[in-house]
Amino acid sequence: MRIAVTGSRGRLGSALMTALGEAPFSGPAGPIGWSRPGFDLDRAAEVVASLLDRDRPEVVIHAAAWTDVDGCALDPALARSRNAAATGELARACAGRGVDLILMSTNEVFDGCRTDGQGYAPDDPVMPANAYGASKLEGERQATEAFTAGGGQEPGRPVRRPARLAIVRTAWLFGPGEPDFPRKILRAAAAAQAAGSPLRVVADEWGTPTFSLDLAEAIVRLLAEDALTSPGQAVEIHHVVGTGVVSRAAWARDTLSRVGIDLAVEEVPGSSWQRPSTPPSWAVLTPTALPDGELLRPWQAAMAEDAPALRR
Repeated sequence: MRIAVTGSRGRLGSALMTALGEAPFSGPAGPIGWSRPGFDLDRAAEVVASLLDRDRPEVVIHAAAWTDVDGCALDPALARSRNAAATGELARACAGRGVDLILMSTNEVFDGCRTDGQGYAPDDPVMPANAYGASKLEGERQATEAFTAGGGQEPGRPVRRPARLAIVRTAWLFGPGEPDFPRKILRAAAAAQAAGSPLRVVADEWGTPTFSLDLAEAIVRLLAEDALTSPGQAVEIHHVVGTGVVSRAAWARDTLSRVGIDLAVEEVPGSSWQRPSTPPSWAVLTPTALPDGELLRPWQAAMAEDAPALRR
């Protein structure tokens, strides 16, 4: 199976390239990585068709996105261009060629205002509270349109079967790569220790931390079991997150304890931090089961695996 990964040098993209490279169905050549400058969200309309025609993948995993939530808030038009318009271009090109698409998305398509203690299910009403979430939701909508009534096979192109779209939402991604929450906490802890002050961490944001390597393995399992969508369905939404819910402050304490840092954590409300974007206070997704009926492991077990890298 020929599989292309956009954003192949990012945190999730790198994990996907490794996991797919070890999967028997990837073939001896392994996955195809699409990253800048060859694949650029700002030039999607110019490059996606030629990349698809050159590499002829059967599946594209769209992991590339502009995830700077504050940057999105400051420039919503650019957020829409990168996270919505570029996704639409890729989705229409894939649908027209009979190429399956796995679109990575986010908990931030929900406003995070839920107060009943339940996670958001795939079919719950969406209502983003910030520009990043709005741009990702518009990307989901454009992709869905491309694979259903609004899109379809381009005339004259042979297609093995109707193409499918799997939207995979996740939350609080962490793991090797660019600074994630645990690594940002360690940087902030070093600064707090130098200043002789406690570490101030938001206490009223709750979520489901998800290890990038676990998410990549889950996507491999969806592909291996041909479970991108239910039989007869063109589009399906999956929620793939680590098991367990935690606050930012509790996650920070867990991070510090794993690397042996003894530092007081001062819990503060999110409103005490002035920033352009408004993060959801309840970033909890109800996970959908993988093909074997299992869920991802608890986030604490994933943190234990990541701990040696955190200590370096």
